[in-house]
Amino acid sequence: MSNTTTNTIELIKKPSKQTTAKTILIIGVFHGEEPQGEYVIRRYLENANFENINNHLNFIPCLNPWGKERGVRGNHNGVDLNRNYPTKNWIETEKDENYSGKQPASEIVTQQMIDLLEEVKPEIILTLHAPLKCVNYDGPAKELAEKISDFCDYPVIADLGYPTPGSFGTYCGVERNIPTITLEYDDEEAYESIYTKTEKIFDWLAVY
Repeated sequence: MSNTTTNTIELIKKPSKQTTAKTILIIGVFHGEEPQGEYVIRRYLENANFENINNHLNFIPCLNPWGKERGVRGNHNGVDLNRNYPTKNWIETEKDENYSGKQPASEIVTQQMIDLLEEVKPEIILTLHAPLKCVNYDGPAKELAEKISDFCDYPVIADLGYPTPGSFGTYCGVERNIPTITLEYDDEEAYESIYTKTEKIFDWLAVY
């Protein structure tokens, strides 16, 4: 296992030996009260065989450990890390659970993620959230979302129906044209069921 830590971000790399490998980035726990992503990533890392994968897999098990430890959505500054990116539609919002921060990329972890994206250069991004039970996508990712939906039996949704200024999906998918999937788990679903579905998705991303 290859681990690198950029200040607060734990990045675990599983490289492929293939010269045609795509680079895939998988991220858990943007929001601290959505711990499912870290669970499935760490369990997958313990159990999967990465010897003959076709693509480079890069995992961030938990982007927001402070929030996860406390079961809250935001970080230590009360900022929603999925509203803090310097997108064209960023606005400063009210200081509620979706607080944007005082300015775009005000948070160190957001700055680190921007740098990490430049370093890793992902061609596909998958983020793991809850509780909307859907496969949401940004950028040129409709077919990818439909394939992931086949594995988890969640509906594909292009628009969540409410504004998300400064979101990671907008920053990566809409503005940088990187196929970006937001997999939203069902909060009521057992972790074993969530893992079984996600394992199939990760296995497919590793070889497709």
